[in-house]
Amino acid sequence: MLIVVILPMVVGVSLWLLPFKGRNAMLVYMEAGVILNSLLVLWMLFHRPEQALTVFRFTGNLSVTLGLDGPGAVYAALVAFLWPLALLYSFEYMKHEAGSEKSFFMFYVITYGVTLGVALAENILTMYFFFEMLSLVTLPLVMYTRTREAVLASRMYLYYMLGGAAFAFIGMIFILTYGTTSAFVPGGVLDMDRIGGRSDVMLIIYVLCFCGFSVKTAMWPFSSWLPKASVAPTPVTALLHAVAVVNTGAFAAMRITYYSFGAEAVRGTWAQKFLLVLVIVTIVYGCSRALKETHIKRRLAWSTVSNLSYILFGVVLMSPMGLVGALAHMIFHSFMKICSFFCAGAVMYKTGRNYIYELDGMGRKMPRIFVIFTVSAMALMGVPGLCGFVSKWYLARAALYGGEPLGYWGVAALMISALLTAIYMLTIVVRAFFPEKGFDYGTLRDVEDPNWIMLLPLAVFTVMIFVFGLHSGPVIQVLETIAQDLMQ
Repeated sequence: MLIVVILPMVVGVSLWLLPFKGRNAMLVYMEAGVILNSLLVLWMLFHRPEQALTVFRFTGNLSVTLGLDGPGAVYAALVAFLWPLALLYSFEYMKHEAGSEKSFFMFYVITYGVTLGVALAENILTMYFFFEMLSLVTLPLVMYTRTREAVLASRMYLYYMLGGAAFAFIGMIFILTYGTTSAFVPGGVLDMDRIGGRSDVMLIIYVLCFCGFSVKTAMWPFSSWLPKASVAPTPVTALLHAVAVVNTGAFAAMRITYYSFGAEAVRGTWAQKFLLVLVIVTIVYGCSRALKETHIKRRLAWSTVSNLSYILFGVVLMSPMGLVGALAHMIFHSFMKICSFFCAGAVMYKTGRNYIYELDGMGRKMPRIFVIFTVSAMALMGVPGLCGFVSKWYLARAALYGGEPLGYWGVAALMISALLTAIYMLTIVVRAFFPEKGFDYGTLRDVEDPNWIMLLPLAVFTVMIFVFGLHSGPVIQVLETIAQDLMQ
């Protein structure tokens, strides 16, 4: 566990220190280190450690400790699968970005280890430590281009992350004070006898803590940082929106709900209803903002705002089926969104075009990219046979059978979101493949699909979208086992 967290950090720092004869040598070094780490994660998942590993103890129950349980294994496996492919894509993409590639890839690889630290955190202090570290190591990536827009976006990103962390810190102190342990324990760790008649205070703290961690998922009203961060290079925005940052927020919210405060202590209270309202509003709000956005990456960013609240919706339903839907959407959305972002990045890399009205006719010139984008768009819509349908199906079932009246409003929000997603995603597809009559293809004379370095990761993501859509049974069985063990 310690090796898989430390190794990417060592590889990242050594990138800055070692001399390389060329870009290809640096690529081989990075990919070898990242693939080795992913293989170690895979080995660890099949040889799961039975005991936690205390890396550093401060005092009492305050320690940096690593452990591996069901949700941590799911998140670690997701990150380990996606990162080598994302790194391969980014190596080609960064050819056209000005700036120091070494510094970019240093932080890009270090972020891999920090994200695994969140996944393998055995207690809330460890998770908070890596949660904060993730904000710091991704900040240089957001401001990589050093333009005025990038600097302003990174400043907003830092303000939101530190503000959210402050609220999360309040929740952590409450758990350390009124909990029986700092570790993550299924069902929660709070000592209700010590809390006594202050249950309303406990619920207020839970809401603050949940919202604090959910700043990383861009839950409304903390949404504006995510589209602004799209000014970063596309590999970074895909990293922020599909793999590391946003999923970390959802994962942390899941942890404190089921493993710290405990679902039983919150279910049926005003706190659950309040958070349900927030996530339902975010689902519709994100799609509505995506519908009116003309910049392709910012449109996908608002789509992320909506889709990450799907995960939070499943978490706040506080039922086994809701947790299954949340975990499933965390996995499937990662593949769908990184696929769509990388397609957008390929278009920008080959043409320099950033706006949707500039994409007319490109489907004929970049057929592979736009076929893959169409698949990811249909998956985000929830078309049966693709993975997006599976997770939305479980979330809708959980909402209908959970006994919470607001769950019906949640189903309505999912249906509205599906309709709006179809509009804002298919608009791009239609413009690319079916431009207006008389369109002059001569303006796209030099436009073509990118090389295999970009296409290979996209092909793998597309295959996984179909595999999860047509044969999701094994994944769902694993997630159901995790949810059942948690709810016992």
